[in-house]
Amino acid sequence: MPITLTVLGTASPHPGPDRPCSGYLLSGGGAEVWVDAGPGSFAALQRHTDPARLTAIWISHLHADHTADLLCAAYAFAYGAMTPAAPVPLYAPQDCARRLAGFFGRADVDFLKNVFDFRPLYDGHDVRHWNLRLTTRAVAHGTEAYGLRAECQGSVLAYSGDSGPCPALTELAIGADLFLCEADIDAHHGGEQVHLTPEDAGRVAHEARVRELLVTHVGPALTREAATARAAEVSGRPTSTAVEGDIRTF
Repeated sequence: MPITLTVLGTASPHPGPDRPCSGYLLSGGGAEVWVDAGPGSFAALQRHTDPARLTAIWISHLHADHTADLLCAAYAFAYGAMTPAAPVPLYAPQDCARRLAGFFGRADVDFLKNVFDFRPLYDGHDVRHWNLRLTTRAVAHGTEAYGLRAECQGSVLAYSGDSGPCPALTELAIGADLFLCEADIDAHHGGEQVHLTPEDAGRVAHEARVRELLVTHVGPALTREAATARAAEVSGRPTSTAVEGDIRTF
């Protein structure tokens, strides 16, 4: 059974008109997983599925442009007309529950357990929902951050989250049918490179021998078209731009 990727949002570091921040719907093997929950992505998610039907949510790291709409989902699941049959498994870095509780001015997190089933990520985390397997690797971003490899009966998606160049990212992407990868300006945190330039993204795609590179999460210092063109020069692979509403099945 193939994997379907629906692009909900790609913006960085804040949403724009008709362009939410990072968010994707990953479907395959009977599962539906919301990958990253950037501002605006929860509204976009509702165009493609009923959020109450989500099998799981997977969060790469806790920066707001990847997580802020978890708050919207919490309200929808707790008080709206989208109440899931059971708390939704939420795979995220360790501190996710505490930070969400802080939005409500609460020190405890127990009140959120009726909405989300918090499951901390770690390097090498591996879980299967129906026939969709999700494997997590720690990546370089100056904070606890992860990339994702999703596999379903021979189809493979790799997702960088936000990352600088690191061996784990290349390993995660090896042989992927589609590599969904950020491309931004060269940024450093404490001497560590924490974002991929377009050339970095292309280089990882080339080294990992992916079938296709899909460039996303391009910041305001670059245009999406320019970032994609620069990545394509290095990747040696078909390279395209992630645009809101795109649906890829592979």
